Amino acid sequence: MFYWLMKYVVIGPIVKAIWRPWIVGRRNVPETGAAILASNHLSVMDSVFLPLLIDRRMSFLAKSDYFTGKGLKGWATRMFMKATGQIPIDRSGGKASEASLNTGLQVLGRGDLLGIYPEGTRSPDGKLYRGRTGLARMALEARVPVVPVVMVDTDTMLPIGHTLPRIVRVGVVIGEPLDFSRFAGMEGDRYILRSVTDEITVALQRLGEQEYDDVYASTVKDRLPAPPR
Repeated sequence: MFYWLMKYVVIGPIVKAIWRPWIVGRRNVPETGAAILASNHLSVMDSVFLPLLIDRRMSFLAKSDYFTGKGLKGWATRMFMKATGQIPIDRSGGKASEASLNTGLQVLGRGDLLGIYPEGTRSPDGKLYRGRTGLARMALEARVPVVPVVMVDTDTMLPIGHTLPRIVRVGVVIGEPLDFSRFAGMEGDRYILRSVTDEITVALQRLGEQEYDDVYASTVKDRLPAPPR
């Protein structure tokens, strides 16, 4: 009920009235059953606009930090994340990564939609970067289709490092579902996982025509100079 109220009565109407987001390919989202929506990642606002523009409820796996803030700002952020269907996960790696995988599989096991960013983090410069194979493992283990999604101009609306969004019209392009049933039972093969991940990345690149760089976005971020204090 809380999710429904926030999406259709509180947050949704306000966001749509201000930014007038557009969407292409909405029919490519399955009407029923579990599926993974694999999206490029340009801005923190990606996790807001995509759920608001599709007809079904969906969940994103989000950094647990968003749910632990203090004071009024922390409370507002926590409520906002819950309202947009986000689930807190620990992204520190190791056992935390396995727990995140299991959390995603639980969402898919309920027959729901799960949003994942194959790049693992926001693009630091608008390029599309190499995908992480956790997405492929989840898709093969849950035996669900993967729907490629491209966010458009959300980085212009809220660039990295900014806190106030600009009034810029943003969009979503949804491609046709990708079927990986031919690899059923092969989620333990790292070569298969890389092949599936790369196929998803190619679909995203063709759909959004982003410039592609075959390195991890996190590697690029690590090379950037530290912001001035």
